[in-house]
Amino acid sequence: MLNEILNLQFVKITLSSPKAKAEYDKISIRPVRIKGKDCFQAERFSDNKVFHLNVEKADFEGFLSEILPLYAQVCVFTVGKTVTFFSGKGKIKRSESKNDLKGDVNLSNNREKDYILKEGENIPALVDLGVFTQDFKVVKSKYDKYRQINRFVELIDDECGKIGKDQITILDFGCGKSYLTFIVYYYFAVIKGKKVKIIGYDLKKDVVLNCNKIARKYGYENLEFVVADVKKDVLYEEEIDVVISLHACDTATDYALNYAIKKGVKNIFSVPCCQHEINLSISKGGDMDSLLKYGIIKERVSALLTDSIRAMILEDMGYKVDVIEFVDLAHSPKNLMIRAKKTRGEKRVNAPEIERLQSLYGFKQTLYELAYKD
Repeated sequence: MLNEILNLQFVKITLSSPKAKAEYDKISIRPVRIKGKDCFQAERFSDNKVFHLNVEKADFEGFLSEILPLYAQVCVFTVGKTVTFFSGKGKIKRSESKNDLKGDVNLSNNREKDYILKEGENIPALVDLGVFTQDFKVVKSKYDKYRQINRFVELIDDECGKIGKDQITILDFGCGKSYLTFIVYYYFAVIKGKKVKIIGYDLKKDVVLNCNKIARKYGYENLEFVVADVKKDVLYEEEIDVVISLHACDTATDYALNYAIKKGVKNIFSVPCCQHEINLSISKGGDMDSLLKYGIIKERVSALLTDSIRAMILEDMGYKVDVIEFVDLAHSPKNLMIRAKKTRGEKRVNAPEIERLQSLYGFKQTLYELAYKD
């Protein structure tokens, strides 16, 4: 594998699926030219942080030989072809696929970010949202919005971009006006070329009616919107690959997460909103009392505690969980995303700590009641 990679004129190499001894979650490598000297730049990702390392050409073979054994999947992107290596149980499997990369390798160390949703593409939702002009150029005043939307798609791509199924089923809870739902549909159907079925749920009939009209206008046949209450209605009963819950209000987030847990959904993306429940019931009782003295601080602490408990419960239910910044805090105070991937069976190691906190501070938390008590 090492020799073949060194002989390929690659645009980028990505190493993912870290093994036990790997220090970083993912490494991305590309050739660069710095001060007129050819070398390789490695972006090393860990806990939502990025660490850069420049490796001289003479040292690259040694650097690559050290990190290759630490990752189960290695993708080598060349112009027109992607070569993927999978290692496991002492064997290495190799596969090839075509890609759309064209032209010469860009060696600039200050290149523009290569967004998944590219300027110049006919993406109807971005036009209707006012992010793209009618000729598909980014509106200058909407560039931050364009960046935020791409960030969301990147998060989806990191976890779901390599789903090997012929059809992917996604449920979107509290979909609202649903521009992100349309963009997720575009990502899977057009960019990834997969069959995708998406159902968006919302309580507002007029919103659902309008979204269904837009879906038909775009020709998105397998995208539909339904009036439903996640707290009480019977929802989709077949296999589900992804659950999205963006800004489902207060305990609606808990019901959406519980639904995903009970269905064994592989991937969950949740941006909680309006976490009132703990704030209304929490009382003084321990070392955290000084944080409960002032209203706005109490509100924020309660929101963070709510999301921490949700993440802990998901871990107990067999998910690998991280809580990341979805958008810059300057753009939205609701800026945390809970991202979870089902990796194992249930193991309730966090439940005692949640119970201790509930007993100490006297609050209730809906996902705890739903996930542990049902």
